[in-house]
Formats: sequence, C-alpha cells, structure tokens
Amino acid sequence: MNERPDITPDVVADFSEKRCGDLAIALMKKIRTLEGGQVLEVCALDPGAANDIPAWCRMTGNALLAGPCGEGGGYYFIKKKG
Repeated sequence: MNERPDITPDVVADFSEKRCGDLAIALMKKIRTLEGGQVLEVCALDPGAANDIPAWCRMTGNALLAGPCGEGGGYYFIKKKG
C-alpha cells in the first residue's frame, strides 16, 4: 500500500460510507466549496473508488495529487482546477 503523502489539505471530507454514484455526487458538491488551487483530502473506502476518483478527476479537470494511499488505501488528495 502506498504511504500517505506529505500533503496538507485545505479541506478534509469523509466519504467512507459513500458508494459509486453517491461518491461522485458528494465529490462534486464538496469541490464546489473550494477555491481554485485548494486541496481536498477524501477518505473513500468503496472498492470502486480506486477507479472512480481518478476518472472523476480526469472528467472534471481537477488534479489527483495522490491516491489511493494511506491506511487501507482509502485516501485521495485532489487539487481543484483554476
């Protein structure tokens, strides 16, 4: 498992209970609250998150800085575009 990177997030979101479509909607709502360039740390434990979060970042233009990483591979760091 990848170690958790030394990235200081601006916002932390616990989406550990979210699955598939609910995870994408939660990401969309949370990223809207950030300013461009801010970093969101997400905890997502759904097995599909390892594919879903990178795909969501590519589709939305936000940068996946790291993930899956950390304990259980459930942490992702996303930098908001702009």
